[in-house]
Amino acid sequence: MSLEEKIDKNHLPQHVAIIMDGNGRWAKARGLERYMGHQEGVVSVRKVVEAASDLGIKYLTMYTFSTENWNRPIEEVHALMTLMVAAIKRETPDLMKNNVRLDAIGDLPRLPEEARNTLQECIEETSVNTGTTVVLALSYSSRWEIAEAVRQIAGKVKDGDLDIAEITESTVSEHLTTRNIPDPDLLIRTGGEQRLSNFLLWQLSYAEFYFTNVYWPDFRKEELFDAILYYQQRERRFGKTSEQLIL
Repeated sequence: MSLEEKIDKNHLPQHVAIIMDGNGRWAKARGLERYMGHQEGVVSVRKVVEAASDLGIKYLTMYTFSTENWNRPIEEVHALMTLMVAAIKRETPDLMKNNVRLDAIGDLPRLPEEARNTLQECIEETSVNTGTTVVLALSYSSRWEIAEAVRQIAGKVKDGDLDIAEITESTVSEHLTTRNIPDPDLLIRTGGEQRLSNFLLWQLSYAEFYFTNVYWPDFRKEELFDAILYYQQRERRFGKTSEQLIL
């Protein structure tokens, strides 16, 4: 029986979030330039999106470029933006064919104009699709997102549109960039590190975490299936006891 056949299609995570780590180390281990690791990482994105779509996973959020990544050498940042533009243009027809919708979260105005325009064009073109929604976290960090939400909420309180006593967890969630997306059920991080790196800190409160030593360029559909099987073995209690879940 294949890994895919072992997966219970009635117990899939609705939302999978991925920290795609290890592109640079993958390239270094092979004596290649870092950008070649990023190029191979794009192949993994394609394969994982296809596998998630085939399984019927509703949302797939991919940590593509963090706000901290702006601090990398300017040559690498430029190469990443150029690669993103080329990848989006190349992959848009397949997204349409596979009924996949693209979305993005983050400080998007900070992106170079060509990258921003190419991204927006793909988002608009794929908006009619009803299958898997792929969310790219670009120029994103969770602390930035939460600070932005606090600013918006504070502004409404200042203007008299919101009473402090009315502020709840839902109020905060409604002001995040992910407000129209369910919280992740499963977080996958590749590359051997075991930390969140400022990614979806609010939204990952009850997610299952899956860490793998596999570098992102080597992470393909079989590795995704492994992660989902791990998720399906977990007991998600949300603060309750095992006995309460049975009742």
